[in-house]
Amino acid sequence: MKKTREITPHEDYGFFGPDSITQKVWGHPAVPLMGIVRAVTIEELDPNLLAAVHNTGANYDRLDTRYARTVQYFAAVAFADSRTVAKMADVLVKIHSKAIGIEPVSGNRYDANDPDSQLWILITGWHSVLTAYETFGPGRLSDAEVEQFWAECAIAAEFQTCDPRAVPRTREAVRAYFEEWRPRLAASEATQRMMHHLLNGTNAILPRKGLLGLARPIANALVCRATIATLPRHMRRLADIRQSRVTDMVVIAIMRAMLAPAHRSRTLQRWILGILAPKVLPIMDPVWRGVPPVHPVVLTPAEARERYGYVKPAQAHLELRARQRRASSTTVRPRATKA
Repeated sequence: MKKTREITPHEDYGFFGPDSITQKVWGHPAVPLMGIVRAVTIEELDPNLLAAVHNTGANYDRLDTRYARTVQYFAAVAFADSRTVAKMADVLVKIHSKAIGIEPVSGNRYDANDPDSQLWILITGWHSVLTAYETFGPGRLSDAEVEQFWAECAIAAEFQTCDPRAVPRTREAVRAYFEEWRPRLAASEATQRMMHHLLNGTNAILPRKGLLGLARPIANALVCRATIATLPRHMRRLADIRQSRVTDMVVIAIMRAMLAPAHRSRTLQRWILGILAPKVLPIMDPVWRGVPPVHPVVLTPAEARERYGYVKPAQAHLELRARQRRASSTTVRPRATKA
């Protein structure tokens, strides 16, 4: 008899139960493909975010690692237990606290933990995932489901430095948010280079050897063009991306047909995720295999922070910045020497 790998149950349901719209949408196989690629690509149109990412060089040096960590964080927020998410949020705000500097085009200071930038990351991420689900999956959610989706997004906002009250709650409000941001979007040569690099990220993620290595150029072309098909025209112009409407329609139909079997098969979903981001499997397996958590409860972010001793990321951001200012203002005075 074949031995089945033991699955470690989650400690609790985290912040979204199994009946949540969040888990329904984020669990679709289009999410780790076009959903995440769209999110990280659009994000770069914020000049401050681009400066923070570009200066590290990580997206060019180790895109596969960056992609895996991004998928792991988003999957954890949607599916992991409360302790895991609370710890990841605390670590993330500390990592981002080091990403400060001068944005080269405007000369203004950027801060990766800035609440506006963090809200931009959150909204582009959740909107991209919803777009991927509705474009390549079962179709549009009802208005009630969309409102629940964005209400749950506001819960996720508590794990970043942004204000949950600023999260739009309807399709119309989300459209208004992106319209408000439109004059702030910019694309330098560095932006365009980064966006093209991210759109072709499948080349860096898939193995270079074996059958997957042979399929890598085709997979990259499909994911790239399918992602472009979901981008608004003004964002394509900024990124210097050209793709016809016919190509949009054809590639959407192809990817929808290819992902339909995976949506119905957990085995296929595990196989895809095992290739793209294997460290996410321990997060997803208990949910996919129906393994109940140790404590079948859903917590609020406030309850989790109190239980595990973490401060709110927005507060942690202010404390970290105050500590950095004190450190930078401290100077060592040279000793006076006798003549």
